[in-house]
Amino acid sequence: MAQQVQGVVAPGRNEPVRVETITIPDPGPGEAVVRIQACGVCHTDLHYKQGGINDDFPFLLGHEASGVVESVGDGVTEVAAGDFVILNWRAVCGKCRACLRGRPWYCFDTHNARQRMTLADGRELAPALGIGAFAEKTLVAAGQCTKVDPAVAPAVAGLLGCGVMAGIGAAINTGQVSRGDSVAVIGCGGVGDAAIVGARLAGAAKIIAVDIDDRKLETATSMGATHTVNSRSTDPVEAIRELTGGFGADVVIEAVGRPETYQQAFYARDLAGTVVLVGVPTPEMKLELPLLDIFGRGGALKSSWYGDCLPSRDFPMLIDLHQQGRIDLGAFVTETIGLGDVEKAFARMHEGDVLRSVVVL
Repeated sequence: MAQQVQGVVAPGRNEPVRVETITIPDPGPGEAVVRIQACGVCHTDLHYKQGGINDDFPFLLGHEASGVVESVGDGVTEVAAGDFVILNWRAVCGKCRACLRGRPWYCFDTHNARQRMTLADGRELAPALGIGAFAEKTLVAAGQCTKVDPAVAPAVAGLLGCGVMAGIGAAINTGQVSRGDSVAVIGCGGVGDAAIVGARLAGAAKIIAVDIDDRKLETATSMGATHTVNSRSTDPVEAIRELTGGFGADVVIEAVGRPETYQQAFYARDLAGTVVLVGVPTPEMKLELPLLDIFGRGGALKSSWYGDCLPSRDFPMLIDLHQQGRIDLGAFVTETIGLGDVEKAFARMHEGDVLRSVVVL
């Protein structure tokens, strides 16, 4: 029987979000209803609100979440009612050419729930990244649920659903940072700081944090950065080269998503070094680089999709590391809030006051 719950809806481009009654259908084949316990306020949700993703308003926002499976539809075997799960927005299909080649983290046919959640008046909602977790409950594809140890705090676990996984994965999976490497991270918000954590976990010898905000650089140091550069007052390319013997970093992770910072990343890497773009650009952005420089500097220019993660492999592993005290996922939680505080959380995000505001239900 369909249920009515409260959720945070973006009604139109740049309009304030509001808490509304939404209808959750019973799960169909391959689907699950999840009772949400916590959901981080991610910059992608703000992009949805601003119309930066598409114009499929109204959106049901929220995607960086954890919760408990309430019910499942026919054919679901990977999770069952009562399982504590982290939601992911790239449920692999197991059948596309990437999956069949043993590279499911690149899955080209990820899937979401087929049914739509609706407003009380019947209007269909577009769930952010196929999840829509700023809600008491949500409907997802069962493959979007990754079972993890229920002993972990929901506010911490949910962060792996997007930003923290994106950053850690950008360092470990995409950048393949290894012991003794020098790493520079440009942009020290939640994703950038997670990349610093990932680089430290991988054994990087030198981790250089770059940002224009001294508060963020201070936080980056607490996350494991060995050096900091304020690019508002210092040329970051020259500073990174100076800190790496004049050569540049082995891996440079761009966590801003702007042409100017990508160009900095490109020139701040060593010859045959790697650039990883994990910051999300907007559609109108263009990049111009001399083709001779791309050829002459060698190395690799990579984009990191969701940290190139495989949720079934990476989520439980990172939860285990957190529980062992080897990484502190709780350090990313700046504040916990209610559903009615999401609009204020967007403002705080814009002002750079938080790593993560987390809605707790």
